[in-house]
Amino acid sequence: MTAIRRYISTILRVCLPLILGGAILYWMYRDFDFASIRGIIFGEMNWWWMLLSFPFGILAQAFRGWRWRQTLDPMGEKARQSTLVCSIFASYAASLVIPRIGEFTRCGILKRWDGVSFPKALGTVVTERAVDTLLMLAVTAIAIGINLPVFDSFFSRTGTRIDFFIGQFSTAGWIVTIVCGIVACGFIMFMLRRMTVYNKVRDIINGLWQGIISLRKVKNVPLFIALTLAIWLCYFLHYYLTFFCFEATSHLGINCALVSFVVGSIAVIVPTPNGAGPWHFAVKTMLILYGVADNEALYFVLIVHTVQTLLVVLLGIYATIRLSFIKKSTLSK
Repeated sequence: MTAIRRYISTILRVCLPLILGGAILYWMYRDFDFASIRGIIFGEMNWWWMLLSFPFGILAQAFRGWRWRQTLDPMGEKARQSTLVCSIFASYAASLVIPRIGEFTRCGILKRWDGVSFPKALGTVVTERAVDTLLMLAVTAIAIGINLPVFDSFFSRTGTRIDFFIGQFSTAGWIVTIVCGIVACGFIMFMLRRMTVYNKVRDIINGLWQGIISLRKVKNVPLFIALTLAIWLCYFLHYYLTFFCFEATSHLGINCALVSFVVGSIAVIVPTPNGAGPWHFAVKTMLILYGVADNEALYFVLIVHTVQTLLVVLLGIYATIRLSFIKKSTLSK
């Protein structure tokens, strides 16, 4: 019976995110002319800007691996830089199959290749998430503060009140937003329940706690802060540079990019593969608010998300191949 429950649980973890993301994408693109996208990709799109964005997407993940070492070292856990970076590449690719499984994947890779304690590594991941959340809250506040005049100007020029604008939000749009919110809350509750299971095991509690408090033991705090800022700056540039690939978004400026980046980053909390569906919906909505036509916004989110997801897949393939050439530590079990 236990095996059956685990099997069903695994199926649900894989299928439900795919169904949710697929349903949102179907709703968004149900009347979309996919034949027209070929002309955009091969005729109108400036691929040089897309290619220029790739190094920043790679660096964001590499910096995350380098930063991870800063929290592992104070606990006496030594991991090789190559293993750390490859584990990050592999974790993002794994999350395309099962959302959020990447955190466990990268800890498992360090355990297998470098003999790093799995509970301690998982604890440092919790630390990372806390730091990243605080930074994103700060960026969100800045983005809202900077762009308040933009929203005020928009409503003033159009003579539109905020309550009227909200009233124009379609019923389907509200349904998607509410469903995404419910799923995100359900995921958080699920993770909390999983944590209560871990809490029953003393050594895992100890490992998690050591990982969490490792932040105050980081030897080079300025480097940790610099790497954190570099991670998110690279994420932003990886996204922002794609604006110049399309005529409809090339003129929007950094403020629009910052707002849509923040909204998209929040949307990926909903557990779908690489945020597919919620990210498309959130970013498309913000682009339309900044004056981008509906079809042009759909082109942008579909192409950008697809290309960036392919980059994640390629990095995951590279990590798998690279790890096969890395000799496992004698400490690994």
